[in-house]
Amino acid sequence: MDAVLEKYLSVSPDVCRGKPCFRGTRIPVYVVLELLEGGVKPEQIVGEDYYPNLTSEHVRAALHFAAQYAKNQEYSFFEQSG
Repeated sequence: MDAVLEKYLSVSPDVCRGKPCFRGTRIPVYVVLELLEGGVKPEQIVGEDYYPNLTSEHVRAALHFAAQYAKNQEYSFFEQSG
């Protein structure tokens, strides 16, 4: 794991069934990614309405995680039928 991911993220089988979470929280990384996908701005995510205990660095770490994951995966494409 690189330094950014190690600083902000953790994975434990005892927390959120082993899903990557923000270090010291039970907030899964995918939740922040889904909020971003849904159009929620980073400053809103770290604000009072969502996760005020996170910072903009946590949001960037989530994006970094997603980029690293996409970069390091192998994909098989299937022809769509119908």
